[in-house]
Amino acid sequence: MSDLPAAVRLSLWVTAAWAGHLDLEEALRRALPDADHVTGDVQHLATWQDFGERVLACALPRAGDISGMPRGNPELTAAATESGECVYVPAIGGALVPSVEIFGPEGDEGMAVRLTAFDCAPTPAHRLEELHESQIERELRTRLAHATTTLEALDIQPFAGSNLRAQADEVATLREWGLPSGLPGRAIRVLQTAGTVGAAVDFALGHSPAIDVGADVGRQRALRELQSFTDQAMAQATTAAALHLAGMRA
Repeated sequence: MSDLPAAVRLSLWVTAAWAGHLDLEEALRRALPDADHVTGDVQHLATWQDFGERVLACALPRAGDISGMPRGNPELTAAATESGECVYVPAIGGALVPSVEIFGPEGDEGMAVRLTAFDCAPTPAHRLEELHESQIERELRTRLAHATTTLEALDIQPFAGSNLRAQADEVATLREWGLPSGLPGRAIRVLQTAGTVGAAVDFALGHSPAIDVGADVGRQRALRELQSFTDQAMAQATTAAALHLAGMRA
């Protein structure tokens, strides 16, 4: 099964906690079930709640593509780009970047997730209002079709030999993804599709077939574009779903 980024899980579970569905400590356990410890600037989540924040939004930036990021200083951009993810509060401004730290001796290692806080500007309301699951899903499907056509034109089957299709078939219910209840159906479909395709792209990028150099360059470009589109769709769907959990969407 494809793993969802920590920022996706944090966004949804913490927003659910802020909406009163569970306490914040339990939300962190459910958001980061594989972590032995959650360290760093965790207290910001409680502070933001005290200040009236209702939504923890999500961004999944990559080098050269920081769309969806809140406006902040270069330190935030660098940290979030290196991590590939961040969460942020849109009303008063503020961001947390998760990073994984492995500790302990070989054979008995543990995992800690560190949350590092950064300042950022509040997010204009219209940027949240324009996030609609139907449009996000439609654009994702269009991008998938375009990428498939491009790869077929190169006579490439980028996922051949992997078991990712079988994994995708197993990802059939929300329970398997370990996300809170009450999410819109379209948002769930986008998360499932983007998560599975993203894992497939990661696999394909690491398993280049024996083809000519020109085709391989085109293949890498098409796959990285698809990777960027799926990350963007996942982040947008996560924030849209968080707005529903917060009671800010019907």
